[in-house]
Amino acid sequence: MNRHMWQRLLYSVAGLVVIAGVMYACKGFLDQPAQGVVDEATLQNRVGVEGSLIAAYRALDCESSSGAWGCAASNWVWGGVTSNDAYKGSNLGDQNPIHSIEIFQWSLGDADGYLNQKWSQVYEGVFRSNATLRLLDAVVAASPNEIDTLTQKYIRGEALFLRAHYHFEAYRLWGHIPYYFAADSLPAAQGGYRKANDLAVDSIVKLIIADLSTAETLLPDAPRNDERGRASRYAAMAYKGRVQVYGAGSNPASPYWAAAKATFDSVKASLTYDLEAGFNRVWTGDLTYRNGKETILAYQASARDGEPNGQNANFGERLNFPYGETNHFTCCGFYQPSYNLVNAYKVDAAGLPLSMSDNTWNVDTTYAGMAAPVDPRLDWTVGRDNVPYKDWNLHDRSWIRDASYSGPYSPKKNIHERAFPAAENNVGWVATQTNNIPIHLFRYADMLLMSAEAEVELGNLEAARTIVNQVRARAGVAAQGCGPDAAVLTAYTAFCTGNRVMVDTMQANAVNTLDSLQTPWAFYKIGLYTTPWTGLGAVYARNAVRTERRLELGMEGQRFFDLRRWGIADTAVNNYLGTEAGRISYLSGVSGTFALPKYQFYPIPSVQVELSKVGGVCQLQQNPGWGACQ
Repeated sequence: MNRHMWQRLLYSVAGLVVIAGVMYACKGFLDQPAQGVVDEATLQNRVGVEGSLIAAYRALDCESSSGAWGCAASNWVWGGVTSNDAYKGSNLGDQNPIHSIEIFQWSLGDADGYLNQKWSQVYEGVFRSNATLRLLDAVVAASPNEIDTLTQKYIRGEALFLRAHYHFEAYRLWGHIPYYFAADSLPAAQGGYRKANDLAVDSIVKLIIADLSTAETLLPDAPRNDERGRASRYAAMAYKGRVQVYGAGSNPASPYWAAAKATFDSVKASLTYDLEAGFNRVWTGDLTYRNGKETILAYQASARDGEPNGQNANFGERLNFPYGETNHFTCCGFYQPSYNLVNAYKVDAAGLPLSMSDNTWNVDTTYAGMAAPVDPRLDWTVGRDNVPYKDWNLHDRSWIRDASYSGPYSPKKNIHERAFPAAENNVGWVATQTNNIPIHLFRYADMLLMSAEAEVELGNLEAARTIVNQVRARAGVAAQGCGPDAAVLTAYTAFCTGNRVMVDTMQANAVNTLDSLQTPWAFYKIGLYTTPWTGLGAVYARNAVRTERRLELGMEGQRFFDLRRWGIADTAVNNYLGTEAGRISYLSGVSGTFALPKYQFYPIPSVQVELSKVGGVCQLQQNPGWGACQ
């Protein structure tokens, strides 16, 4: 089976085999047998095991049984809107729970409901992964020759990888979480699946690492059967390094730093992954680059696959398209980039981030056509007025639902190009707002910059500088151009003539500083760090790596988690809120709200705390600052 056939199977089969996860979660319900479903005996064969595993992959993103936008694979609500990268977007009245989340009123009922969506989604993934492991054991015990030994190893490795990922997602949000294994199947009278969250946070990190280490020994070097959405040995290894970095947190003396460096060095030495030649090839509807060399783990979205409502596409991201009725998408205008993020892309005369050297970087001067230079990644990340929106028309203020409410910018990475219409869905509510662009949950540039963090904390500042320059050199290869679309060229002939290719190359010159490229809408410039970091010191190097993560991963749902693990979330968020209050009126008075330790972790959904009771005693203990179980 080739990779595209597998991607289609991933969604068509998942709905049939979800019963494996349902049986796991609902065993003993009213002590009655399930009605109108496939029984366990029917699933006890190779097809059932493989289908159960596919259902575990399907839980990577929202689906109709898991809720709505709170469970988006990209974590745009939890990692983007609560950071200094983005506003909720749209207008004041739409999706009020996200407004409550953005202004840190996380205990309100509507915000609590969104948190429950995420909790339900990740633990559904955990349960489906464990259901696969149990079903595999049952099939092997009953029919030893049903699944060959090598395939057994691969299935087990994939299920363990997914179980680790879902627990990691829960750990990033809540810290103190229950960890479920395949053997956790107590009778209802003994508490069922109501496990306590009494493990130390570092113990959770160790359990995730243990699952990934085991998966690493079981999985093949490349995805099984060349089905590129599947986990592989090096995906498990790279992910383990990621968890080790999170385990290190803001402690420069943590032994996790050395462990992460060793892990990342092994991944790099394998030559399994690499940066795409151009930044524009990372988020695109072009099938040429789907699951390319930069992808470590991505949610495999699918469009035009026969699902009547388009829910196999980027369901969790569907609100994050331009709203205006005069453009193609027509809905819904959420997840709008912040002024703060846009200004972060300003560069100095050497093409380095202005924020590294000039405290005035956050003054609102980042507009199309300005003479001051900007990092070319700005216009691959953010939709700005009078700049081509990939290969669609020039972005226009009329595309914004209410610019006075949440600013003039649109998200851009998740948008497909007009040149690839097959990427867009053709069914469901506002079909144009869903597509099949894979949602990157972990990519190689992300891993490289974590590797640079480890080098800084271990005192290897020049090694860190080399890694950051590698990422910056790639960023300088491609700038936003007019695109190949004839309608754009006809409408904007004055500045698109002679510039018909979306990608414009900027060549490195003799001093190893990337040349600038002038277009009618931007003066793009990006430079490499040429002064040795050894002389500048660890503080400078650390800030440079962290700045690079923001520029490279902007609007990818990583920012809030980065700020929190660096131990600077309270300072960064409150400084941001203080500045944004003069730009976004509803943020006035919010500065100072974000305080530790209360906001170290999200509150555990109240319904989950209540449901955890055994004999009237809560097994789940609420995170500090959010009340206690009654």
